[in-house]
Amino acid sequence: MINYSEALEIIKREISELEPGIEEIDLLDSYNRIIAEDVIADVDLPPFDNSAVDGYALVFSERNEWNVKGEISAGNYSPVAISEDEAVLITTGGKLPGNADTVVPVEDVEINNGTLRLKPDVIFKKGLNIRRKGSDLELNKIAVPAFTKIKPQTAAAIASCGREKVKVFSKLKFAVLATGDELIPVGEKPANDKIRVSNIYSLYMAVKEQNHSALNLGFVKDDRNLIKEKIRGTLESNIDFLITTGGVSVGKYDFLKDVFEELGVRRKFWKVNIKPGKPIYFGVFENNDKKILIFGLPGNPVSSLVNYKVFIEPAIDYLFKQKETELITAVLQNNLKKRDGKRHFARGILYEENGVWNVTSEFSQSSGNLVEMSASNCLIVLPEEIRNPQKGDSVKCIKI
Repeated sequence: MINYSEALEIIKREISELEPGIEEIDLLDSYNRIIAEDVIADVDLPPFDNSAVDGYALVFSERNEWNVKGEISAGNYSPVAISEDEAVLITTGGKLPGNADTVVPVEDVEINNGTLRLKPDVIFKKGLNIRRKGSDLELNKIAVPAFTKIKPQTAAAIASCGREKVKVFSKLKFAVLATGDELIPVGEKPANDKIRVSNIYSLYMAVKEQNHSALNLGFVKDDRNLIKEKIRGTLESNIDFLITTGGVSVGKYDFLKDVFEELGVRRKFWKVNIKPGKPIYFGVFENNDKKILIFGLPGNPVSSLVNYKVFIEPAIDYLFKQKETELITAVLQNNLKKRDGKRHFARGILYEENGVWNVTSEFSQSSGNLVEMSASNCLIVLPEEIRNPQKGDSVKCIKI
């Protein structure tokens, strides 16, 4: 059985061989998509010298009094020459007169009968409050590099380069399938030994959270032939990932591992030294030039979602060169039980107090307790070598 780091490296190695498509879309539709090309500045930014404040543009000198000569507002430039004893009213973003080299803010001056005077104790120096042409970015330089995730501030930079459309990586295509005789639709009320099929909802949402495409395949009973035909058809479709839940442990009706391999899936690993989620299966299916990554996750709802968060999510970020998930160092507020050599991902509640991160974890840590999972906002990472961490210890946490 391999450890967590080894398993994640295997997944990264396989996912790095995927080649996501590229499509051009409207910039307004690109939120949270990942840019597939460098966006180059087609003009200097800003494209002209302009005022950073509402004020008065002038030629710097040692004087403290000027005659006001006209005005320039943003977008309404008209050439005006000013002498050393003259100033022109200018608004934020207004283009500077050719010989002006300083802007004095309106709040730093007094105006009397067309004469401008500095207020006492105002700091006044050459070049004040001017944004120079190209000071943000010069023509033909990279404004936004490839593999940047588009946020509102990114969109503004792209738009400033004259781009109404942008090339982005196509969304990855996931299919999600649950298995188990115990499963019923969420619209039905459980009776006897049945439970509602919650896993497909959490995993579907996890895929959507990363802004990729998810296909809900629903669920099938623990019937080997039914499962095999469902998966066979899925592997013939245009997907990049297949995620299943249930059927990968060592029980009598855990058929998934054998079914995968009967259909040509090459196993990369089965079982990882973690808790929860130990029985995770990972394999690769290749047909002609098509490669599909297969994740067989445990049926327990907490285990399956933890598997996604600590294996699939970081692997996708790796493929698209996104920053690794930030681990937050926090002070543990209660003792935890950990007697084995597994890496644990314990549910917790992370909060900041007086500039210090704290985490409490008074949950049962049952791999079937969805209510606890819903109430938590982090996973506390307890490495293999750690035993029974105590209140006051520093621990690493993954926000969820």
